[in-house]
Amino acid sequence: MRLSSQTTLNASRNNKSSKCIGQVTLACLMLLSFSTIGQSVSDSQDSVTFDQPSSSHSQAVKAFPSDSAHGWLEKMAYAHSHLNYSISFVLLKPGVDSQPYLWRHGVSSEGMQMEQLNLLNGPGREVVRIDDKVSYFEPNVPPYSLQSSVINGPFPSEFFQQPDEIKDSYDFVMVGRSRVSGRAAQQIRIVSKDKSRFGMNVWLDQETGLMLKMNLVDLSGQLLEQIQVTACHVTEQPDDFFEKIEPAMLPEVLKLRPQSDTKAIWDIDYMPIGMVEVKRDIHRLPITGQSVEYVMLSDGLVDVSIYMRDSQNDGINQDILLRHESDTLLTINKGTLNVTVVGKLPPETANRIASSIHLAN
Repeated sequence: MRLSSQTTLNASRNNKSSKCIGQVTLACLMLLSFSTIGQSVSDSQDSVTFDQPSSSHSQAVKAFPSDSAHGWLEKMAYAHSHLNYSISFVLLKPGVDSQPYLWRHGVSSEGMQMEQLNLLNGPGREVVRIDDKVSYFEPNVPPYSLQSSVINGPFPSEFFQQPDEIKDSYDFVMVGRSRVSGRAAQQIRIVSKDKSRFGMNVWLDQETGLMLKMNLVDLSGQLLEQIQVTACHVTEQPDDFFEKIEPAMLPEVLKLRPQSDTKAIWDIDYMPIGMVEVKRDIHRLPITGQSVEYVMLSDGLVDVSIYMRDSQNDGINQDILLRHESDTLLTINKGTLNVTVVGKLPPETANRIASSIHLAN
């Protein structure tokens, strides 16, 4: 089988089968992260301004070992979940306009975590988390809430909370200390054990453990995207913003249909090391209305969505490979099976996953 990155959605509209692929692909593209267009990545940023955390927090973060990568990541997880802070950062991608964010985190006197993530450019997108209720406010979409302990944003929230979850999938490497945005920082390299996923470099503030910079790089070390902190304030008390939130006024949690046990129609023989199946059900695509078997794979750092359907009667015979910044969308056909893989992973890995899928016994 030969994959071609030159295939486009416009060309796929020339015949009936290609049109069907285009609809499925467009439906899957709706799951990719949004972005704007513009300038290239630059490492030059203004210096970060840190207020000092309380002495008790300083003693706690110093308790983690400073001579191991794992110790540093545990220090990072503690700081991100226990400190009160307001962080300004920008999401940078080569050839793309920078996206500025404001990220606030606080811990109430009762120990309840509170969080806000606000996209500052354009119409804006704001997410507020109070304990395990996450509320989303987006343009042209009615506000809604989901039951979750993490915010879905440009950074891997679960990694910040539980870096231990990815130790079976990735190696942690101490690189050395450097200066990032005017602060002393420890660099940690995170490398896929089987070289099947992109790598990551993180720079952690030496004093607090908070993240100062994060680079996502491909298998050859080329930069795919970067998060750069430009300002950070660590305070004794939570930001005044959280006092203005009335939890009772937040949108109701969506009552999602309970996930029923779905008998597997298709089996997946290959998954990257440490990646497991976390969800399987039947989805109806929003554009085409078609029902597909849906599977989500995750290693704690990367989520991969797979859509599978029987294409025996629609005559589809065209493969598609699309890159959307750091995201890959791959559609292949295996006889009567049509498979689409979407995720932040190399095309070769997406192809290997898709090619391993077969009819369940």
